[in-house]
Amino acid sequence: MRISFTFRNLEPSDGIKSYASEKVARIQKFLRVPLHAEVTLSTERHLHVAEVAVVADGKRYAGHEQSEDMYASIDLAMDKIDRQVRDSKAALTDRKRRAQETVRAPESE
Repeated sequence: MRISFTFRNLEPSDGIKSYASEKVARIQKFLRVPLHAEVTLSTERHLHVAEVAVVADGKRYAGHEQSEDMYASIDLAMDKIDRQVRDSKAALTDRKRRAQETVRAPESE
């Protein structure tokens, strides 16, 4: 798992890095291969912006959020990515399930 951080208009902080790393690592359990994540944290006027892009299994998942607190922005962006990963995995298992049902269908005679 590779995570790269970019800070814009903001001083790098080990606390924020470790918090974001923990949140990104939580997604790894839903994926088959190690992921590559790019985390961009910035401030614009009084808002804290978190942009997270995750590439895994040949797909790209992205989340962009802004709020008054950097930790809240990271949470909201990771919630978006978590939902995208879960939906993608659910669609994949649903396709596999449908394929198995069509193979078993002729037995009803």
